[in-house]
Amino acid sequence: MPKLLYASASPYSAKVRMAALYAGVDIEAVPTKTDEEPTVLISANPLGKIPVLVLDDDRAVYDSAAIVQYLNRVSKNALLPRNADKRTDAEILEALADGVCDSALAMVYERRHRPEEKVHQPWLDKQWSKIARALDHLNANPPKLPKKITAGHIALRAALGYLALRFAGKWEKGRGKLVRWVKRFDEKFPDLAAVVPA
Repeated sequence: MPKLLYASASPYSAKVRMAALYAGVDIEAVPTKTDEEPTVLISANPLGKIPVLVLDDDRAVYDSAAIVQYLNRVSKNALLPRNADKRTDAEILEALADGVCDSALAMVYERRHRPEEKVHQPWLDKQWSKIARALDHLNANPPKLPKKITAGHIALRAALGYLALRFAGKWEKGRGKLVRWVKRFDEKFPDLAAVVPA
C-alpha cells in the first residue's frame, strides 16, 4: 500500500488525504516531522517537504498537486472531470486554494523562524492582502457543491481549514457565504472534514 508522509497541520497534506479518501485510494498515512529531516522523507523528496506519496515500487510522488493528479489517474478520474472546461475550472480552484495556503504558510514561517525584532510586517501585510483578495473573490463566487466534487473543492476546504487553524476569527469577517460553504461541505462530506488541518 502506498505510504503518505504527512503532517496533520499541513493544508497540502490534508488536501491529499481528503483526495485519497474521496477517490477511494487506500494509503497508509505516516506522520512526519519535517524539522527533524528524517531519512525516510529526505530519501523520498530531496526538498524535505511534505506531503510525499511513496508508491509500492518506492517511487515518490510530490508535491500535493502532482499527488492529486496521480490519485486522479489511478482512480479513473474521481477527482477531476473529463470535460476540458470543467477540468480547467477545477484546476484553477485548486491553484487558488493552494496559493492561499502558500501565503498563509509564508506568514506562519515569518513569525516562527525569525526573531520577533526581525519579523517584517510589510511582508506579512502583503501575504495577507493576497489571501484577503482570494477569499473576497471566493465569497463573491462560492463554488457550487454538487454531489460529485473535484480536487478544487477539496483543496479549498483544506485551505479554509488551515486558515481556521492559524487565523481563526480573522479570515471569516465579512465572508458569510464562504463560512456557510464550509458548513455545507462538512455536512455533505463528514469523512473528509475529519482530516482538515488540525
